[in-house]
Amino acid sequence: MAAQRTQTLVLIGHGMVGHRLLEALAERGALADPAVPGGPGWQVTVLAEEDVPAYDRVHLSSVFTGTDPGRLGLSTPEFLSGHGIDLRLGDPAEQLDPAARTVTTTSGAVVPYDALVLATGSYPFVPPIPGADAPGCFTYRTLYDVDALTRYAEQARTGVVIGGGLLGLEAAGALRTLGLATHVVEFAPRLMPLQVDDGGAAALRATIESMGVAVHTGVGAAEVETDADGKACLLKLSNGERLPADVVVFSAGVRPRDRLAREAGLAVGDRGGVAVDERCRTTDPYVYAIGECAQTSDGRVYGLVAPGYQMAEAVADQLAGSGAAVFTGADTSTKLKLLGADVASFGDPFADGRDGGPRATEIVFSDGREGVYKKLLLGPEGQLLGGILVGDAEAYGSLKPHAGRRLPGPPEAFLLPAGAAGAEPPGADALPDDAVVCSCHNVTKGAVAGAIAEHGLTDVGGVKRCTKAGTGCGGCVNTLQAVLDAAGVEKSCGLCEHFPELTRPEIYALIHTEHIRSYTELMERYGSGGTRTGTGTGTGGNPTGTDTGTGTGVGGSPTGTGTGTDVGGSGTGAGTGTGGSPTGTGAGGNAGVGCTVCKPVVANVLGTLTPELGLRHVLDGEQAALQDSNDLFLANLQKDGTYSVVPRVPGGEITAEQLIVIGEVARDHGLYSKITGGQRIDLFGARKEELPAIWRRLIAAGLESGQAYGKSLRTVKSCVGSRFCRFGQGDSVQLAIDLELRYRGLRAPHKIKGGVSGCLRECAEARGKDIGVIATAGGWNLYVCGNGGTNPRHADLLASDLSAAELFALIDRFLMYYVRTGERLERTSAWLERLGGGTGHLREVLIEDSLGICAELEAQMDRHVAAYRDEWQAVLDDPAALARFEPHVAGVEFLEPGRGRAAVLADGTEAALFRDGDGEVYAVGNRDPFSGADVIANGIMGSRDGVPVVASPMHKQEFDLRTGACLDDPAVTLPVLPVPMARP
Repeated sequence: MAAQRTQTLVLIGHGMVGHRLLEALAERGALADPAVPGGPGWQVTVLAEEDVPAYDRVHLSSVFTGTDPGRLGLSTPEFLSGHGIDLRLGDPAEQLDPAARTVTTTSGAVVPYDALVLATGSYPFVPPIPGADAPGCFTYRTLYDVDALTRYAEQARTGVVIGGGLLGLEAAGALRTLGLATHVVEFAPRLMPLQVDDGGAAALRATIESMGVAVHTGVGAAEVETDADGKACLLKLSNGERLPADVVVFSAGVRPRDRLAREAGLAVGDRGGVAVDERCRTTDPYVYAIGECAQTSDGRVYGLVAPGYQMAEAVADQLAGSGAAVFTGADTSTKLKLLGADVASFGDPFADGRDGGPRATEIVFSDGREGVYKKLLLGPEGQLLGGILVGDAEAYGSLKPHAGRRLPGPPEAFLLPAGAAGAEPPGADALPDDAVVCSCHNVTKGAVAGAIAEHGLTDVGGVKRCTKAGTGCGGCVNTLQAVLDAAGVEKSCGLCEHFPELTRPEIYALIHTEHIRSYTELMERYGSGGTRTGTGTGTGGNPTGTDTGTGTGVGGSPTGTGTGTDVGGSGTGAGTGTGGSPTGTGAGGNAGVGCTVCKPVVANVLGTLTPELGLRHVLDGEQAALQDSNDLFLANLQKDGTYSVVPRVPGGEITAEQLIVIGEVARDHGLYSKITGGQRIDLFGARKEELPAIWRRLIAAGLESGQAYGKSLRTVKSCVGSRFCRFGQGDSVQLAIDLELRYRGLRAPHKIKGGVSGCLRECAEARGKDIGVIATAGGWNLYVCGNGGTNPRHADLLASDLSAAELFALIDRFLMYYVRTGERLERTSAWLERLGGGTGHLREVLIEDSLGICAELEAQMDRHVAAYRDEWQAVLDDPAALARFEPHVAGVEFLEPGRGRAAVLADGTEAALFRDGDGEVYAVGNRDPFSGADVIANGIMGSRDGVPVVASPMHKQEFDLRTGACLDDPAVTLPVLPVPMARP
């Protein structure tokens, strides 16, 4: 049906699927050129019900978290005008006349057509119960619905969602974000009955209920009861239970919007939906239907966007004249995050031999503690029929393309936790080229690989731009990265974009040997400083080696002139411009430059080298701006934005008086108390501003910071040993105390845990620790590099029958060697494997002194021990540090460069304020959209690809401080707020 002359196409509906049809026609060159009147192609008129152009309904819930609705837009004025598209907003079709080939709109306009496409979507089903139309009752499908619900919720306290499917759980997340106590009511016996089975639903329910959302399954809604003003106040359930409900959201399914077709005499399905053939053509050859309003040739109505896009492609082919594409069914695989829980299903997740299909063999992994459930279904020939993933959907991208095929490896490799034995699924090279990696846009692995080769793509962003893969639901992004890896695209070994050529050990060596005392100095000499710009040429590309080179760049080495010799050796440089640094010409400070990777790493290294560099405290001056939230407030951030406090109890030994003080502190501050596995008492629920007062009371009782917040020594656990145990061969309690007091406060690449057992019965579980000591008849055995967690590893024996002096000397060397050479966030177990040579290598270095550094390592540890100060007490002694614990900053003039503070604006809004090194101040909402906690001001300020950002301290999503956009999830934003004026 290609238009050889200008013909008129009427598109009824401008949603996601309707707009995709316009894009597909434009890609095929099938639209008339507005600059050539009467030329070939289709002149399109779009009749839209809403008063805004097409927008992304998949991410509609992000508007509740502050996303500007305009950012969800799919269309642009330039696209519409460039293709001569007549978009009529707010004037939907009222009547269709197939005989006359005209459409009449609600305004009375009569629009003729040569071809017509119905893309009217669906409408939400509202069960016919009393009170369903009362004020306070809502549906959830449009931007209008979101706006109305948001405004109404300002005066509400409780909300109930009727429906526990995909949209229902999204709506529950929205109510929770709006601050309402939330209930979900699902008539089926489990949540998401169309996507997950009983096991998956149980894991999902546990996760959702842990977030404070009440779930009611196997029960229906009977009546919305109203108050004296006629507003919703209670929801009566079919079992007689009544739930408080200021707001009721109906999300109990949708129905196809097929009225126009039905009244025009076109065929519709028995359960609704405009009947179409494999070319999406209705019983009138000039009328097509796509998306949720259509019942396709396989007898189904698809409620997902990906099948709708495929229908749009099929119709675009018909209208462009090729007619090659058809639609006979679609993959309904889906991956999404609901109320913080990953949920995915693919293939046929319920394959059980019904309807003559293959009988499935189930392979299940379940971890109730972590809320993880994974199931694969294999056919008689070993082919993957389908699967369900809840709580951990990391394998979705690897599994989905194999649906209908034999897996290239054992099923367990795809199900076991990362790092577990056997959990090594095959890479992207095991995927055939015809495997669809992006269902939303029907993009194959071969198409992605071809684009990588043709365009020289090096990252996922480039793949998205060239192929559209990953721009729909986003569930295939990890697979796209795997295809990049399989294509041999090399990743930088550097720490981050600000130090692209340096690893953590190299940064440690530079700071140590060149006596670099600040992040700014390190950035100016060796970083690519983000917003700082510089030019220069000369020798000295790599200051930690003997090679030379020339270069120009942005803000760091090799800009300027410099030379460097020997690993860790000194370098010299000269540069021109302000600042006098060898970074060439530049302006502006480094406050605000950096990121959530390099800033904490440098802070950690500076903390380790405090006595070497003559520094004082981890929160002194610029160091405060480098710290993650835990280290900034010397306490553990919890999911609600409060903190936990863990006083140090060396060896688990505590006096009755100290126990009483801990109890009194917990009682007076309303803290939840928990005895930990490390023989400590954890106090949960403290607000930031309460921490100093809590510390004062604990310190007065002889308790100090347990450093449970840092990448440092946490605890040294012990049994009672020879003091009380009849089997004890050594005083494990005293040794644990001595170890903990010696190594407290030592910053390391990752947390360190220790254990001391008084005999081989191992009651302290020392061999599950980074440092494990076990008493023997001949002294002490030292075990190293063990850990618990998701991939437990027994520690290896390093030395036997040591005296106490020998033991401490060897642990000194071990820890300092780890601190010097460990990578960022690398536990000792992973470090040992990376080093190569295992414990044999450690014995050579630490016992045989093959590198000649043992004395130096011991001396460095001695300096650390001598310089130790309790970090809590240091804050209490420092008024400037104490000021950071105030709940709100008094004004922008009190902001520290590169560090955020919360503030209350004139209208009562809580803002997160940030000031960069050039003095520019940014203001965004303080509420984290992902957790609902007011914590954004406590995040690290930095830059990403030149954009000023703040990283949420919860899960490190980064937000553009200029626009509020989340760089990790485009559907989420922070509100951008007015910057308050400085006081005169």
